[in-house]
This record gives sequence, structure tokens and C-alpha cells, in this order.
Amino acid sequence: MPISARIKMKHIIHVLNNALTTPAKTVTAFDKRLVKLVSEMKATLIATKNPKGVGLAAPQIDVPLRVFLTRPKESDPIRVFINPEVIKRSDGQTEGVPERKNKLEGCLSIPKIWGRVQRANTITLHYQDENGTTHEEQFAGFLATIIQHETDHTNGILFTQRVLEQNGKLYQPTRDEAGKEILEEITMV
Repeated sequence: MPISARIKMKHIIHVLNNALTTPAKTVTAFDKRLVKLVSEMKATLIATKNPKGVGLAAPQIDVPLRVFLTRPKESDPIRVFINPEVIKRSDGQTEGVPERKNKLEGCLSIPKIWGRVQRANTITLHYQDENGTTHEEQFAGFLATIIQHETDHTNGILFTQRVLEQNGKLYQPTRDEAGKEILEEITMV
């Protein structure tokens, strides 16, 4: 039986919900409620389709806790990060999402909006696992970008804020004269 059939999926909330821009609380109890939350988050991440999610933070399902998951590729195992804190960032920056052709970042909570975000090429993350064990680990490339995006979620920061801070552009899908989907710049007034 697939995980999504056994575990309840949660609804992903969208922008304008204050939970997305409010810093989340530190997890202090590593108990059955946390196990249930992580299971529901895994089922929700697996179920995402258009686009396929590569990460999910608890605030995105309206749970104000510092928890997120990553899965860069469908074949990758889902990793769980609790109480994340980026303690070191490389000086080198990405020019958008590494290992992706169009380099644009998106978010399950901001459907159909895309933008280029410069993030650290490598980071060192201090975090806990589901058992409360503390880890310090270095990440690079696409996974480092995902982790920075999801850590931002736990801090109440959306990727669109990062795009605007960096004087970047936001895009939305539209269709050209031939009916082919293209990305069009969103004009800010």
C-alpha cells in the first residue's frame, strides 16, 4: 500500500496566508506528534504533481514548526531536517537553481510564479533528525539551494522576497501565438 493511502496528506497553503511569513517555532518535543507530522509531510510531498515538489516545510501545511523535508529527485530518499540553522555560507553564489536548465526557483505555496535567486553554492547546516540527534553537515549544489529555500520558509521568508531583494524578476507561465507555454515577466507596479 502506498504511503499516501495509509497516511493523511495535508493541504498546502498559499501566499497571503500569514503562516508563510511568520517565523516558525523551535521543535522541543520529539514525540508521536512529530512522527505523525513528518509522515503527513512525506505523503504530501510525494503527492505533489505540477510542479513536482523537491522540498516542503511545515509552515506550508499551516504548522508553525521548524521542520522541512527534501527530495531533489523522485528516486532520492526523503530527508528530514528539524530546527535548521545555516551556520556557514560560501562566498560563491549560484546564478539561479544549480543543475536546472532554466535556473528559476519556484514554490508549492506560490503556484505558477518563478524567479531567479542567488544563493550560496555551499552551506553548513546545524539541524536535528527525527530522534532529536544533532547534526552538522555541509551541502552543495541543488540540495544546498533546496535547503536554503526551506530554511527560509521556517524563518517566514518566501523566495519571491529574495528575488525582489536581489532586484530580480518574477515570471508566470502564459502561451505564445502558437499556443506553446512560455514564461512572461510579471510587471511590478
